[in-house]
Amino acid sequence: MDNGMEAMLETYLYETNSLLDALDELLVNDEKIGDFSSDDVNEIFRSMHTIKGSSAMMEFNSLATIAHHIEDLFFYIRDKGIESLDPEHKKELFDLMFRSGDYLRSEVQKVEEGSPLSADAEIDSFASEINAFLKKISNTTEEAPEETAAEAPSSGEKTTAPGMPEDPDAAAFLHIYLEEGSGMENLYAFMIINALQDAFVFRCYPPDVETNPDTSAEIVENGFYVAFDSQEDAEQAESVLKTQAHIRSYEILENPGKKADAPAPTVSDAQAQEAPPAKQEVSAPVGKPAAVPAKAPAAAPAKAHAPVKQNLISVNVMKLDSLLDIVGELVITESMVTSAPELNQLSRDSFDNFMKSARQLRKLTDDLQDIAMSLRMVPISGVFQKMNRIVRDMKQKLNKDVRLIIEGENTEMDKNIVDNIQDPIMHIVRNSMDHGIEETQEERIQAGKDPQGTLVLAATHTSSEVVITVTDDGYGMDPAKLLAKAAEKGLLTKPAEEYTKKEALNLIMLPGFSTNQTVTEFSGRGVGMDVVKKNIESVGGTFALDSELGSGTTVTMRIPLTLAIMDGMKVTVGKSIFTIPIANIMQSFKITSDEIIYDDYGNEMVARMDSFYPIVRLHRFFNLETEIENLEEGILLWVEANDRSYCIFVDQLIGEQQVVVKPFPTYLNSFELKNFGINGCTILGDGSISIILDVLGLYGAAVNEK
Repeated sequence: MDNGMEAMLETYLYETNSLLDALDELLVNDEKIGDFSSDDVNEIFRSMHTIKGSSAMMEFNSLATIAHHIEDLFFYIRDKGIESLDPEHKKELFDLMFRSGDYLRSEVQKVEEGSPLSADAEIDSFASEINAFLKKISNTTEEAPEETAAEAPSSGEKTTAPGMPEDPDAAAFLHIYLEEGSGMENLYAFMIINALQDAFVFRCYPPDVETNPDTSAEIVENGFYVAFDSQEDAEQAESVLKTQAHIRSYEILENPGKKADAPAPTVSDAQAQEAPPAKQEVSAPVGKPAAVPAKAPAAAPAKAHAPVKQNLISVNVMKLDSLLDIVGELVITESMVTSAPELNQLSRDSFDNFMKSARQLRKLTDDLQDIAMSLRMVPISGVFQKMNRIVRDMKQKLNKDVRLIIEGENTEMDKNIVDNIQDPIMHIVRNSMDHGIEETQEERIQAGKDPQGTLVLAATHTSSEVVITVTDDGYGMDPAKLLAKAAEKGLLTKPAEEYTKKEALNLIMLPGFSTNQTVTEFSGRGVGMDVVKKNIESVGGTFALDSELGSGTTVTMRIPLTLAIMDGMKVTVGKSIFTIPIANIMQSFKITSDEIIYDDYGNEMVARMDSFYPIVRLHRFFNLETEIENLEEGILLWVEANDRSYCIFVDQLIGEQQVVVKPFPTYLNSFELKNFGINGCTILGDGSISIILDVLGLYGAAVNEK
């Protein structure tokens, strides 16, 4: 595939996925209300029209065909009005549209994976289902009273015979034949007429294709005619017909019975402006009457506004990745320049001038970095709104009444992180729906709860991370049962009575742990939670769980805004330089020997803000040689991550600096360095490498092992 086609395919996939996501959100919201608004009907029609056209252009037949049939369906609904459908039909329409959206999404996924699309038999089967529903509602809403046919104007009777209709005012006719066996010919004829009427003034024969189902037989046998007052209009209308479906053939015919035009009187411009508008001849109005005459006035009014320029463009994420990589290298290069040892040889004036330029460079670099990172920030609403559909489907399959509440959906995060957290959030929502919320309303009432269950999906910003919580008000988890299940599977590492409540809850994140006794199509609570935890941690996040038996469960995920560039504090331990994220540092301070406290096991602790925190000596943990081993000589950094707080002992602080996070080579992944407090590395100004510490991982490795 050449670059041009690849770019077209990327644009197609982006546009189609966006339209399907919007369709899902629209359907979920409208189903809650139980009805479509006229705006939503128009929106679905436009979306399907777009998907049909772009899919046909890309030669994805399955997508184009199904989108086209849905477009036909909503064309009819748009014309007749959604209020013409009874509640039962609306319920069927919602189910049909959800299945149609799923079908289109599955076909798009096949395109993304390079798999073959659905066969014609499967396409025809689903298309016939849509057509059957359209026929059902059209038979219900389009039955014309007998007296309507009896009162048809005499001009219509003339067109019932084969051949061209008599219309002395017509300069040309478009004679249109529909595809054989298409069914509902009068409806398809009206769809074609409606597409023409926005741009042209014309008359249609038969004139009552919209209201008289009996015209179907005539259209099958003889086709139908569209009469235009000028040959030019007929030729221009031909371009509209090329965009319409269900047309077998058409031709432009001159009208041999056209009456001679009367000579046009010569009038002045002033008289022309004062003359009343010419009467429009409409022998059989089609749809809404035309609001403008066929001929435009000679002098067009001046434009009130300049054309609106498009302010948004789509950009490939890989290009944004490349941009951010270049910005990262620029940050490193700027650091190398400003810390070059040759600067010490400059005179005072030269050094001052250099530092002035360096500060300006730093400002521009920071601004460029902020802009580059903001380009990658997207709202998390796309992920949250997809949970609406999951909750909706599971409510129906599990017969549970659950209300989903979404908070903070406009919170922004890095695009890569948003993509990576979608599956973990989906898994947690499924678990809450399947095994968190009570099975019946009677159970909830007996427990003193609202009969309707509640699931809250929330996102909030902190200084450098996004906190996402999934909360249900269901059963909650029993630590005693979790411990019993873990003991049965041989997963306990110490006597059950020594486990705290939090440790017992965390057992569900062990590989293979599950309290689910039955197998369902949805994940049981605990199945795959170890994978969910790893997925969150793979993007630098943390995963925590809290539950109260009988009250519900809350899953909390803390995820960094971005993984590329961060503010860090450089510290030294012996000859090594470490970087600690600024967001994790609460305070730095020196202590005296009498401030050191020892716990029952002889571990060092220090008091801060009326609490006691353990001390982690980096030189001991990493087995580094250093001359500073006395706590009074070095510096303590009070750090915090998630719900863990402790102090790190280092030799000295170098200073704060923006650093570019560089991942380790893939062959080091097997060592699980994050579990030993190592989150990555960065390149310093002198070209040396500094290890970036993972504060939470360091706590787990250094404090828990004591």
